[in-house]
Amino acid sequence: MNKSIFTTATILSLLSVLTVACGQVSNSPVKLKVQLITDNLASLTSFAEPKDQSGRLFICEQEGRIRIIKKGVLLPTPFLDIKEDVLKREGSDERGLLGLAFHPNYAKNHKYYIYYSSRISKTAGVDHHSIVKEFTASGQNPDLTDMKSGKVVLEFDEPQANHNGGDIKFGPDGFLYIAVGDGGGGDDRHGDIGNGQNLNTLLGKILRIDVNTAPYVIPKDNPFVGRENTKAEIYAYGLRNPWRISFDKVNGRLFTGDVGQNAWEEVDIITKGGNYGWRVREGLHENSKFNGDPTPKNPIEPITDYAHKEGISITGGFVYRGKKIPALVGKYLFADWMGPLWTLTDTKKPQWLREKLSISKDAGYWQITSFGEDQAGELYLITAMLESGKGALYKIVAER
Repeated sequence: MNKSIFTTATILSLLSVLTVACGQVSNSPVKLKVQLITDNLASLTSFAEPKDQSGRLFICEQEGRIRIIKKGVLLPTPFLDIKEDVLKREGSDERGLLGLAFHPNYAKNHKYYIYYSSRISKTAGVDHHSIVKEFTASGQNPDLTDMKSGKVVLEFDEPQANHNGGDIKFGPDGFLYIAVGDGGGGDDRHGDIGNGQNLNTLLGKILRIDVNTAPYVIPKDNPFVGRENTKAEIYAYGLRNPWRISFDKVNGRLFTGDVGQNAWEEVDIITKGGNYGWRVREGLHENSKFNGDPTPKNPIEPITDYAHKEGISITGGFVYRGKKIPALVGKYLFADWMGPLWTLTDTKKPQWLREKLSISKDAGYWQITSFGEDQAGELYLITAMLESGKGALYKIVAER
């Protein structure tokens, strides 16, 4: 996310401008509204529901807690509280507890995984470490974590505070996919070609690992296995700050919203070994600041991009595969951090059809920080409410 420079007053002013700008986008005929699940939360980042038939919804608070919503009620005791281990300053910050994924076999092994920014830095000259860690739920109380079970799976340096990515998801192949930003700052000014294009760093990538053998192993068909001076964990590269990834429940395609620099936001379909162009390209456009960089071979173009007259920081979403809103089925739903929501429809062309959604809500201005998907394929909005300062979770439903 690129958000720390914005005050509430600035955001409210921008919202009025964006409302006018977005009028130029075609409107979706689908009419939606939101149902408040809870607004008694703070700084929300990630959402997951395990395949354990419990119906519990789990949501991450950026400061380092995972909360449970059980039978519609927010439980007072966190499922996990590692606030003392998580680095997040007061106010706006891109560090923190950023990702949550339950093991596909959670109903039996009770394992889950988180991605967070660590307070403890083991390397001089870097801002912090990003850690992927495994935990196991308590055998005595499934609404609590066994705190002694924590095991570090993967750990790496982050040179600056922003562009951490941080989303994690299990793919249909059973492997864990990890979205990692380019290391922060502006324009990926790391080394001669930037981290996004450097295959000898994990930064600016989508990673894929097998966590079924501790701490992890590299899948044999990862695209860069055996290549010299290349990290074998890499599944795809050339990304700036992939903010939220998701798999289509039907066909397994992997989507991400990649946050732009100063001009363009984009949605990409991630393919094995794919190069998405950053820092040489931003969206469908060349980045004139780096004309001297090597030209990426066959960079994969986004399925949509939009200029900063329509938003300032993309929030990737999900392809809707639920049953409650038939008109949305098969459409990719995503948003901008400033509030607009859109759908993308596959028209068998390189760029998908983008339409602005109409969503009725009783709440005031919000920032959309993430999306959630439950086991039934229904979608949720994870938001920050500007007036109250609270984090709120909404379910997206049809307007009747």
